[in-house]
Amino acid sequence: MKLSPNPLSLDSFAARPERERRLVLGGLALAAAILIFGVLIPLDRSVAHAHQRLARKRADLTWMQGVAPELATSAAPPAATGESLLVIIDRSARESGLAGALASSESAGPGSLSVRLAKAPFDTLVGWLGRLAQQNGVSVESATIEKTDTPGLVNAAIVLHSG
Repeated sequence: MKLSPNPLSLDSFAARPERERRLVLGGLALAAAILIFGVLIPLDRSVAHAHQRLARKRADLTWMQGVAPELATSAAPPAATGESLLVIIDRSARESGLAGALASSESAGPGSLSVRLAKAPFDTLVGWLGRLAQQNGVSVESATIEKTDTPGLVNAAIVLHSG
């Protein structure tokens, strides 16, 4: 029994026509280029990017851990002025230019007040809520904000809580 020559051996490759050898070598070169430029280089870039991101995250964490004690000691809640929540809301709404939009307010439990605003400028409303929290320690328990027919104006029902 005679064995056929291995089609992948160098002897059989050398015995092939020149054109076929060039075609095989060109295919191998193309496959190598696809492997290098299509897989290895993008993978290397992705790994390098991940390492950079990780280094930035570690630096951020180190910074946050460094300033955490300072923030914990300096972030004391605003001192209570002794004013009722209704007085604080009414005064700050007038100062923010929302007095005309303030439709109603009523108690919503101990330390809470339900406030309704009609056709209030959205940007002004958000700024007012931020100042209430920052200056008076008043937080938003819940809020329902609906758009009106006029762009930029909203109707809002907000429950505010002091302390």
